[in-house]
Amino acid sequence: MTNALHKKLVLGVAALGLMAGNALAETELRMTWYNDGIEGEVMQGLLDKFEAANPDIKVTLDVVPYKAILESLPVQLAAGEGPDLARVTDLGGLSQYYLDLTPYISDAGYWKDNFGPFLKWLDPNGEAISGFMTQLTVTGPYVNKTLFEQAEVDMPGEGATWDDWAAASKAVADKLDIPIPMAWDRSGHRVAGPAISMGAKMFDADGKPALVDDGLKEMTQRLYDWHQDGTMAKELWGSVSGNQYLGANEDFANAQVVLYMSGSWQIPQFADKIGDAFDWWAVPAPCGPAACTGMPGGAALVALKTTEHPEEVGKLMDFLSAEENLAEFYGKTLFIPGHLGLAAGGVDFATDDPRAKHALETFAGAVPGISPIAFDLQGYVFNRVMFNALISRLGEAIVGEITLDEAYDRMEADVAKEIAEKERQ
Repeated sequence: MTNALHKKLVLGVAALGLMAGNALAETELRMTWYNDGIEGEVMQGLLDKFEAANPDIKVTLDVVPYKAILESLPVQLAAGEGPDLARVTDLGGLSQYYLDLTPYISDAGYWKDNFGPFLKWLDPNGEAISGFMTQLTVTGPYVNKTLFEQAEVDMPGEGATWDDWAAASKAVADKLDIPIPMAWDRSGHRVAGPAISMGAKMFDADGKPALVDDGLKEMTQRLYDWHQDGTMAKELWGSVSGNQYLGANEDFANAQVVLYMSGSWQIPQFADKIGDAFDWWAVPAPCGPAACTGMPGGAALVALKTTEHPEEVGKLMDFLSAEENLAEFYGKTLFIPGHLGLAAGGVDFATDDPRAKHALETFAGAVPGISPIAFDLQGYVFNRVMFNALISRLGEAIVGEITLDEAYDRMEADVAKEIAEKERQ
């Protein structure tokens, strides 16, 4: 009896030891994440599915304030610490800390085919595969379609230029006594897409920044003229100085603007604040002789060199990047897909608002047509220097502090000076 009991105890201890060993063998991955809306909930749902299919891997989603992504995460990474994965917006600026997933994913061709333009944002050399876009933003205009109908002015159609839209918006505003025919976000990023459409190259043949050229002058001359003839309101851009951002979303939501140049991130806000008060309608990026493009942007989920489990990280990224899983993520979060296949084929967005759905489809459909120059500029590590120089000096010219020619000279001087200082750091 004693021997039998002893044998059971030994077997029981061995079983417990085996269970403990299995528990210790489980791989835990940590993902640092921030939320704009419900995307953390959607991501957790996908992680639950992954864990069910991979019981040996546990993924902990650490949700932090966006400020921590901007300030704390870079400090952690510089100290050689940090999570296995993180959602980031300083795409190129943190690239030295990204893990190249190429040896750990099942099909590098799939990643290159569907994430190709965005991979360059994460790797200045354009060779590594480090992550995918959780949220792609695209700049472009919204119009108050209701005002066009009330004014009995036809909205310009496919292939319309910025000149076409400016004239039509002015005609609507004049007929209905709307105070602001056309408003743009006061942002160098917002001006860059239209400038590229007009032929701006942004870089020279050696890949060095070259902000001012004939294409940029074509667009900035128009912006200057529109502020002088009343198509755009000096009171908006003139109310701030330097490179300070100013949006016109509230003016548009209050039906004080006919056309508003902003971007896809306004969709949830307009759906909430405007609702069905009027038909706020996203329209394709107006055309110039070189392109019909806006500027891309957004956030990415990246793998980090700090991980001790690169194989498991690769398996997780394969799962999350699969087309059916990303379709679910983008559809539930109402995010523009940073996946070329889904952008071309369409996403079933979880909204019943016809204006929001149309806007999402419009911006998503614009992704395949975004100019390669726009992608390169968005991935350039010093693009903020170029955007700031563009808007601050253009703003000075518009309010009459300097001439446009002086603004161009100062833009070039600002870019050269700021980049030289940053490269010395």
